[in-house]
Amino acid sequence: MPEYLYGHWGVMEALRANRRKFEQLLLAEKAEEKGIVSEIMHIANVRNVPIKRVPKHILDDLSNGANHQSTVLRAQTYPYASIEDILDIAQKRNEKPFLLLLDLLKDPQNVGSLLRVADVVGVHGIIMQDRRAVAVTPAVVNASSGAVEHLQVAQVTNLVNTMKDLKKHDVWMVGFEIGEGILPINETNLNMSLGIVLGSEGEGMRRLVKETCDILLTLPMRGNVGSLNVATVGAVALYNAWQARGWQGWKPL
Repeated sequence: MPEYLYGHWGVMEALRANRRKFEQLLLAEKAEEKGIVSEIMHIANVRNVPIKRVPKHILDDLSNGANHQSTVLRAQTYPYASIEDILDIAQKRNEKPFLLLLDLLKDPQNVGSLLRVADVVGVHGIIMQDRRAVAVTPAVVNASSGAVEHLQVAQVTNLVNTMKDLKKHDVWMVGFEIGEGILPINETNLNMSLGIVLGSEGEGMRRLVKETCDILLTLPMRGNVGSLNVATVGAVALYNAWQARGWQGWKPL
């Protein structure tokens, strides 16, 4: 079933990644053919994607009123990966597995932000539940600035069982919580086969997910606000883990 990706960067990166089947690129009638729009049109032509000019209100409808930036791409649904696909990537790169597990996150903006960071730091794959949680929707693609189009994302029915299976592959499950009596992040070396586990907005990790973690860590805080957004916690955790790996794969300009 087709869906409608929107926004310059989501559309651009989907076309660049070329992992979906594309049916049509729709541009607003008054969109100027310069800058990133020109780049998008060029890649669409290379991919043999038909381009059509339409009134802006049609794009408004197709994107459910989101900020589409005069650009919408009709494409087939996101190509999910398997856990085996994700572990194979780590093996092919000769790297310790570096995974991100999301426990029932529901906010597309939070998930998109996390996926964007996951791409930047070289995460091999993201694992999320296939029910009661946000999927890779056009809103998530847009929030990730298209980064998710380059990532391997697996949906699973039971996150706890998946965590247990990954532990059999010597992947350590490290959950992040805000609370008393939890080790601060700086007291653990995250240079290991690693799955960073993040709980949902508000509720945090579910009890069984938390109990299945090998280690629980927290971010030290000194201010008056007693919590952080899950996307912020995840970004700090992911960068800390990448730093522990010696910025593996980074090629300074």
